[in-house]
Amino acid sequence: MSKFELNSMTLEELKNYMVSIGEKSYRGEQVFTYFNRHKNLELDSLNQLPKELKIKIKEKAKVNTIEIYKRFDSKIDSTKKYLFLLEDKNIIESVFMQYKHGNSVCISTQVGCKMGCMFCASTKEGLIRNLTPAEMLNQVYMIEKDTNETISNIVLMGSGEPLDNYDNVLKFINIIHDEKGHNLSLRNITLSTCGVVPKIYDLAKENLPITLSISLHSPFDDERSKIMPIARRYSLEELMRACKFYGDSTNRRLTFEYTLIENVNDGEKELNELSRLLKGINAHVNLIPLNPIEEYKEERPNREHIERFQKGLLKRNIPATIRREMGSDISASCGQLRRSITDKE
Repeated sequence: MSKFELNSMTLEELKNYMVSIGEKSYRGEQVFTYFNRHKNLELDSLNQLPKELKIKIKEKAKVNTIEIYKRFDSKIDSTKKYLFLLEDKNIIESVFMQYKHGNSVCISTQVGCKMGCMFCASTKEGLIRNLTPAEMLNQVYMIEKDTNETISNIVLMGSGEPLDNYDNVLKFINIIHDEKGHNLSLRNITLSTCGVVPKIYDLAKENLPITLSISLHSPFDDERSKIMPIARRYSLEELMRACKFYGDSTNRRLTFEYTLIENVNDGEKELNELSRLLKGINAHVNLIPLNPIEEYKEERPNREHIERFQKGLLKRNIPATIRREMGSDISASCGQLRRSITDKE
């Protein structure tokens, strides 16, 4: 019988587990704080626990660990790209970024991805498996320990579709937010999705003040479906209805990620349709110049064209920014580095 992951458990789950094995509930809080505040995964080093209890715990539970496989440091900014080796020898990636407002990490939620977006390197091998809450938490904690920095912002935008791993992602958010652990503000968490409509409604009903980020990339169903297969399942009308419900339910502004692809989605007709599509939604558009990959031969527009597109949105009263590119010399975009390494090795 496989053992369950102790460090994938919420505070309440750990308390209840301790009671179920005849211990006091406060033992659960000791273990939870040890994992999530002190970032220590060596159960034998938790001196507050009696030796007999540690033996009892280890009979049915284990502590999930990951290790840094490789780290790449950008020479043009302070970005660091991490490849992590999981216990089953799969590799995932995370990115550490420093901004004036604090340190951010972009973490993976799955090994691979099944969404099939044409310009994304993460999805080319398909979905291998979901990550557990502990594997998501470990990315954050190991980067904090390695850099000796505190992470103040988390972006669920690495490899994988977070809403395709819904329960584990929610549990991760619960744990990382808990005041007995990392105590990260929910407002400092961004969840990026390509648009799994039913799960957007589910997430809205959780009423968490996180930022929801939608990968849009085209305001036309036919064009969007060419680059994002999920658009064949959920129309833009359905997606926008879900986004409006989310915004109205949570009173949070939504971010729409828009990868600019030369002569594909960067024209005047796209500007006009975006304006129509986002009407009535508290929205912000994040423009992303295309990061070309081998399997997708399209090009990014030049800087002048990108800025012109941004000004076109601003004229239409749609807040828009151009994403600052970080770590471009270390393939910091999602999936690029992991794929290049796994292809070689």
